[in-house]
Amino acid sequence: MKALDRKLLRDLRTLWSQALTIALVVASGVAGFITTLSAVDSLEAARDRFYAEAHFADVFAALKRAPLALADELRGLPGVADVQTTLEMAVRVERDGSSEPIIGQMIGVDPRRPARLNQVSLRGARPVDPAFFTPGKPLPDGALPVWVSEVFATANGLKPGARLSALINGKRRTLQLVAVALSPEYVFAGLWGMPDQRGFGVFWVDHEALAAAYDMTGAFNQLAVKLAPGGDERAVIDALGLRLAAYGGRQAHGRADQVSHAMLNNEVKEQQVIATLLPAIFLAVAAFLLNVVISRLVATQREQIAALKALGYANRRIAGHYLTMVLAIVALGLAIGVALGEVLGGLFVGLYAEFFRFPVFEHRMAPWLVLVSGALTLATAVLGTLSAIAGIVRLAPAEAMRPPAPGRYRRTLLERLGLQRIGTTTRMILRQMERRPWRTALSIGGVAASVAIVVLGNFFRDAIEFIVDAQFNLTMRNQVAVWAIDPLDAGAARELARLPGVDAVEPTRFVSVTLVNGHRRERSQIRGYAPVPELYRIIDVDLRAAALPPDGLVLTDRLAAKLGVRVGDRLRVEVLEGRERTLDLRVDATVREMMGLNAYMARPALNRLLGDGDLAGGFMLAIAPGHEAAVLKATQAMPRVAGAFSKATMLRNMEEISARNIRIMSTVLTIFASVIAVGVVYNNARIALAERGWELASLRVLGFTRAEVSALLLGEMAIVVALALPLGMLAGWGLVHALAGALQSDQFLFPVIIRPRTFAWAAVCVVLAAVASALVVRRHIDRLDMVAALKTRE
Repeated sequence: MKALDRKLLRDLRTLWSQALTIALVVASGVAGFITTLSAVDSLEAARDRFYAEAHFADVFAALKRAPLALADELRGLPGVADVQTTLEMAVRVERDGSSEPIIGQMIGVDPRRPARLNQVSLRGARPVDPAFFTPGKPLPDGALPVWVSEVFATANGLKPGARLSALINGKRRTLQLVAVALSPEYVFAGLWGMPDQRGFGVFWVDHEALAAAYDMTGAFNQLAVKLAPGGDERAVIDALGLRLAAYGGRQAHGRADQVSHAMLNNEVKEQQVIATLLPAIFLAVAAFLLNVVISRLVATQREQIAALKALGYANRRIAGHYLTMVLAIVALGLAIGVALGEVLGGLFVGLYAEFFRFPVFEHRMAPWLVLVSGALTLATAVLGTLSAIAGIVRLAPAEAMRPPAPGRYRRTLLERLGLQRIGTTTRMILRQMERRPWRTALSIGGVAASVAIVVLGNFFRDAIEFIVDAQFNLTMRNQVAVWAIDPLDAGAARELARLPGVDAVEPTRFVSVTLVNGHRRERSQIRGYAPVPELYRIIDVDLRAAALPPDGLVLTDRLAAKLGVRVGDRLRVEVLEGRERTLDLRVDATVREMMGLNAYMARPALNRLLGDGDLAGGFMLAIAPGHEAAVLKATQAMPRVAGAFSKATMLRNMEEISARNIRIMSTVLTIFASVIAVGVVYNNARIALAERGWELASLRVLGFTRAEVSALLLGEMAIVVALALPLGMLAGWGLVHALAGALQSDQFLFPVIIRPRTFAWAAVCVVLAAVASALVVRRHIDRLDMVAALKTRE
């Protein structure tokens, strides 16, 4: 073993605790990078594989009723490779022994026309199984065999053979589960984009039985289109709109507006943003720590460096020796980070699997992730120690043989400002900090970064709680929502109001439209509310209720921005329901809302413009305590009611998953932030102890107690932490704003809400990490060898 190699091992053994803390900071950055991106890469790989194997369609359209023969005509449209028709209906489903409302999406399966697009995959079924190609004809007792979406079956503990009941076109039918299924259309299955795994399920049933129940034999109401290579999606959508208009089908859209696909893509985008932001913070802190540690090591080994140069070692060899030490530290961090990223990535994939269902969904760590992680850590090592290693090259042997010039001390800033009553210990601490302003500033910045990361990790909990409160308590002040198969006379509200326990009923009407401003077009809904809504309100991000104008539109600010309109501008509104109509409406207001691209209008004004009479498609019900189950039961006997849901049940189903996932994310980020705090505080204290050992030993000889000597170092740590806490909270606030802006999408706007408890928790975590570091350093101070420390050159 060469001499420099032996020296390298001795140095690493001496600095093992500092090297380990730096390696852990590097590991945190690498683990965060690999965890998020490997989970996203696994998600994208599972999605792409499933889409390809199941031949996921490119364009989708819903209509009222069209003959099956129309499909042949549509296949001839330019840019269309294939067309598939299906029959789908929303029904109410019940489980024995449960009063919770369930909405089921019934999809007809015709074995005579096997699916070529959006093919269903059966979990655990084989080609020889009877249920592999079709759920089967009705059983002798009249029960309908069905395939059930996996997420719904899992959430409700359903196994093959389980039975449920469904209200199909006013007639109660028994459903018998024969297989668990997955579909590319329902990778994410939820009601209106909300993850309600218990309350929403997809059921595949024999096509003939479903068609007979709704008098749809020889007809379809859903269309899926596969584009030909080079096909223009916009042109195909426009052509479909013209062909399907006569059948009530002007709502064609691409994958971007398909609910499941949009939710999946939104998650991918969010995690890519997080995977870029957080590792950058960790690696920047690691570069700072490497710089101060190596700079201190070079300063304390001046004699050794001079001797090596005098013995003929070239600058390149000596610089390579210290760079090798740095590389050894970051290599350890890289190895720990890769291993930790593999474990956490698998955990995140498991969390994803509860929301997004694929036939095969396994965690994988692509080789490029490890290579990029290695490149990032190498860049961190080189950039962090460049100045220190450059100092080695510039150091002349004769100069290095002399001890470093003593520091130039002067009165502290507080003393220069006129504050003279400063204790001796405090004055020494402040002078030491002012002597090295860059190191002090970077130390404060490092601890502040750890505070900011804890704030960021717990921000998601605050934001979700805020969103839930805004949506479920302020926006939806009803307890039950009921919606009809087709818009019906708003007088039906009186029938609902007569139900026992119903205190108030508020009709609504949602109409699908295309909003047009010049060349800009956006599919949306005009949500018709009561002129002065009480049960279903418009609440902005500041929790203020927005008022509806008598005749004009209220747009969410993101929708207005996409359309390029301001208050006072006019929009062309193409109605996509019923007969073909085009309206000209004024934008009277905008609202900064959290969910979706929405347009609002007073329901009476909307009905008047559409010329349909006083119609409503939904009804918001305020229920007296204790009557909710009875009201839900009573609505099942109303033939025109398509479905009903309980706000309390939906909220409970959402919180079962979201609360746990947020808790896991907050815990991981808090641990990573604590690693940064320990790394910065501990390394600075150890470096100060090594640099000032002679001073501290002298003070001990002069009669200072261990506690007084410790106060010089630990007091500096305390000041750094005290200054870093408010700066870290401010940085966390800015980091949250930056992340919320980057995560903003058409579907979602994260409100920037940070509760006082989050700032308090961040402070507690960082202070505890600093106290743990202080206890370790205090132990080293107590073991200080005064005789060895006082042996110095004159």
